[in-house]
Amino acid sequence: MSTGVCDDSNESLVMAVRQLTRNTPWTVVERTPLDFPAHHPQGVTRGPDHRLYVSTAEITEATRFHDSPVDGYDRTPGRGRGHVYVTDAGGAALGRVSVGEGTVYHPGGIDFDGESLWVPTAEYRPDSRSIVYRVDPDTLEVREAFRFDDHIGGIVRDRQSGLLHAVTWGSRQLLTFTADGRLTHRVRNKSHFVDYQTCVSAGGGHMVCTGIAEYPLAGTGVFSLGGIAVVDIESGRIEHEAPVTTLSAAGRVVTYNAVHLERDGHVLRMFAVPDDGEGPGESHLITLETPLAPPLAP
Repeated sequence: MSTGVCDDSNESLVMAVRQLTRNTPWTVVERTPLDFPAHHPQGVTRGPDHRLYVSTAEITEATRFHDSPVDGYDRTPGRGRGHVYVTDAGGAALGRVSVGEGTVYHPGGIDFDGESLWVPTAEYRPDSRSIVYRVDPDTLEVREAFRFDDHIGGIVRDRQSGLLHAVTWGSRQLLTFTADGRLTHRVRNKSHFVDYQTCVSAGGGHMVCTGIAEYPLAGTGVFSLGGIAVVDIESGRIEHEAPVTTLSAAGRVVTYNAVHLERDGHVLRMFAVPDDGEGPGESHLITLETPLAPPLAP
């Protein structure tokens, strides 16, 4: 695994993702057990001093579908607790903080803007409600930023404009907020192949998002299709997308849950925590890399 300085600049990451195709090879370079219970991981991002932050939902009572909608909901809220864990490349348990309240216990995809972690936490059902938190990466102090009457499944902050860009349940809508929670833009996602839940800020009106969708197989079972995309926030259009089929040891597509992407020279690196785990060592931080073509000579 390279230890060079990572280039997370806007144009660099977008250009890297635009090189991906259905034939792109992803090589697993590390598979590290996490020394804490990752429960149901949802987001991962890189913070100061190469620390990693993992958002996760500890489910204590599963949601149950209603026979017909009740108060506009298709299922019960269930019960649980939301957490943000701090770790490193070795999977060490460096810290933990709780987020959420009551039935709002499901953190989503998270982002670090150079100062704060942004952690959306919602009810575990569509068309519900969310609380967006700012978390200090060093002290883990949690501050409520704003509330919103819909399920926010992932959020990023554009370091240039200061705006927050978010996705709803299944990434069916793309939202833009000011830092204090004023909704300034809403548009429908134009792609229906993959539901994106974890994104990386790409600036210039773009996000780079990852996720999965499950398709029924003939007979029984499902096929999980993973994907990575460059998303135009203004229009909701997918400007480039590529499938991901690499599996974890448990058989899940690596983009199933928490993913963070960064560019390191001629390498695109992915940190993924796809598998649930109720005890230490049951979930793994998977590091994958794929080579990038060098820039064309002038």
